[in-house]
Amino acid sequence: MRIPPRLPIAALIACLPLAAQAADPDDGRRWQAGDHHVHSEWSVDWDRSTSPPTPIRGGDSPYTRTRNAQQASAHGLTWMVHTDHGGPGHSAVTRDHAWPALQEARRAVPALIQFNGMEFDVPGGEHASLIIAPGPEERDQLVAIEREYGRTEPLEPGSRDDGQLMLDALAHMRTLPAPPLVLVNHPSRSATGIGRWGAVEPAELRAWHDAAPRVLVGMEGAPGHQAAPVHRGLYRNAAAPTFGGFDQMTAEVGGVWDAMLAEGRRFWITATSDSHVNLRDGGRDFDPGQYSRTYVWARHEAGDILDGMRAGRMFAVTGDLIDALELTVRAAGETGQAAAMGGTLVMPAAGTMRVELKVRQPARPNFNGQRPMLDHIELIVGSGGGGEPRMATRRFGPDDWKSEGRWRSLSWELPVPRNGGFVRARGTNTAEAAPLPDVPGEDPWQDLWFYSNPVFVEVAP
Repeated sequence: MRIPPRLPIAALIACLPLAAQAADPDDGRRWQAGDHHVHSEWSVDWDRSTSPPTPIRGGDSPYTRTRNAQQASAHGLTWMVHTDHGGPGHSAVTRDHAWPALQEARRAVPALIQFNGMEFDVPGGEHASLIIAPGPEERDQLVAIEREYGRTEPLEPGSRDDGQLMLDALAHMRTLPAPPLVLVNHPSRSATGIGRWGAVEPAELRAWHDAAPRVLVGMEGAPGHQAAPVHRGLYRNAAAPTFGGFDQMTAEVGGVWDAMLAEGRRFWITATSDSHVNLRDGGRDFDPGQYSRTYVWARHEAGDILDGMRAGRMFAVTGDLIDALELTVRAAGETGQAAAMGGTLVMPAAGTMRVELKVRQPARPNFNGQRPMLDHIELIVGSGGGGEPRMATRRFGPDDWKSEGRWRSLSWELPVPRNGGFVRARGTNTAEAAPLPDVPGEDPWQDLWFYSNPVFVEVAP
């Protein structure tokens, strides 16, 4: 595929003040839990004995969109995205069936913000969550994108498996008055080993992000299908499993995600259910919000939630290990100069930075009836400057953090990376220093993790 030239890093930076995570009663923002990858009965199967193939309702999921919305609300979510599969001529299903079903679900569960979207069949790739901004054109925008660019939309299989078409699709999306969001789904599911990529390669992630850095903004750090009895996440190749439920691109310190962050890319991670059929109904999935959540710092408004996702004001968590997170980087010894998750702090090269993290453990048991406790938290600092990213980590246990009620807080002072860099955090209820490869049949409720998105640090000229 053709890889376009990099956009200037300065064009990708959106500064976020510390107030974006402080409890400011004037802006009304709080942590909004959601899920951007949920299937319904309009992820159809196909009767290919007819021409064109006839959609078979309920082929890949038995649930209505209303039922999914009800389950999301019952599990404490405040927003979700309906993301059904495509197929030959599926844009007509999107227009004539999925859209009315979305309207019905919105009427039935009005407190839940519900986005129009789909699991987009990526030309030259695999799948991505496509999230449309609400508005008068949201139905027609989705139909047009699927019809013109969806890999499986044509009747002729393979006729759109072209990486250039994905770049064209992103070029189209970025010119829309209200640009959508795109998040790459289960990026390493087709990998054949550690660092041996399948349908999604790091070069493609970079090319897609270069083409529309405010549209394609990240990937699933923790893919769905976490209830799969044999292969967690449906990562079926034993040589390329998930690690603590997270994709290898995210879980490996100094791996693909860190390399992209070290380049200065504002590229974020999420956690989703990829709900098709729940475990209790014989499937391999959890309901929206039952196990995996993406928390976005936003008002309970569709536009601000999208803005929070676009700006990286979010963290990913499984099993309700935590329900709030504040990651801040500031100049050591100062009070005014600071940046929060998704933001950028500019500091002198010879300066010292102070990393501060606060996380909150939930007041209620999770949906497995457990109250998981944090075993340890890791702060991760990366920097670029050519070649592989340089990484530094520090591990904190209960003796190292301060406990105030349900909050756990800690800090770390260290020199500013010479060429700038980033800071992120993760934590777990396990004793694993780093997440181990997931093995067939393991209980996902015993292996819980949270991952923050980063704060960037740049060196003043």
